[in-house]
Amino acid sequence: MQPGPILFLDSGVGGLSILSAVATRLPDAPLVYCADSAGFPYGIKGEAEVSARVAGLLGRLAERIRPSLVVIACNTASTIALGYVRPVLDVPVVGTVPAIKPAAEQSETHVIGVLGTEATVRQPYVADLSSRFASGCRVLKHGAPSLVQAAEAKLRGEAVDPAVYSQALDGLLAQAGGDRLDMVVLACTHFPLVEDELRRAAPRPLRFIHGADGIARRAAHLLQGVRWDSPKPEGRAIFTGGVQGLDALRPALQGFGLTRLEGL
Repeated sequence: MQPGPILFLDSGVGGLSILSAVATRLPDAPLVYCADSAGFPYGIKGEAEVSARVAGLLGRLAERIRPSLVVIACNTASTIALGYVRPVLDVPVVGTVPAIKPAAEQSETHVIGVLGTEATVRQPYVADLSSRFASGCRVLKHGAPSLVQAAEAKLRGEAVDPAVYSQALDGLLAQAGGDRLDMVVLACTHFPLVEDELRRAAPRPLRFIHGADGIARRAAHLLQGVRWDSPKPEGRAIFTGGVQGLDALRPALQGFGLTRLEGL
């Protein structure tokens, strides 16, 4: 049988930052991106709702698409639902978790920040990562849901108030020890899409880190030996809320190789 595509899931367009890294490492792989726009955003929802929604949606998508690999391209969904999803799917599932370990290893001041959604930064999983891999650091956390909306607006070609970015960083820098912070973990897949804006808004040089490259390496490892037929099919973007009103997003989606839009 022809191997299936790689399936990505996020509530919005943030997972495109992960798709881009995977596409660079696996340029021949067919790609299907699902934005759960009917459930957007995950970051302000409760754990039970997110886990049920993600598990149910991935079950439907896996049956329809028959992927070779599933990437939960969302930190919130991964930290909440990964344990529920893996036992019920018969393909490998790669999650997205905050890059706390490399941030702690690279920090010179031993103060790092975790910038994510409200749901992600409150997860015990994040506290466990900090305890296991950043015990020698002070770890500051801040939920910045406004950056999710900013990234979505940017990809639609809309103007975003620069104050959004400075306020998000202030949520870290204003905490005790924030004056020594040197590494910021972008713990939401939307946030790398506005990394340049965050860097410009920073009152002093900061280093930003996220896990897209590591996820791409993991995907490539799991798909070793898989060969897809050429020519590569069109990249597909599926929106659970339908495709009406997506005209502004089409140029950005095409830039990520997703030329075919579908509703679910």
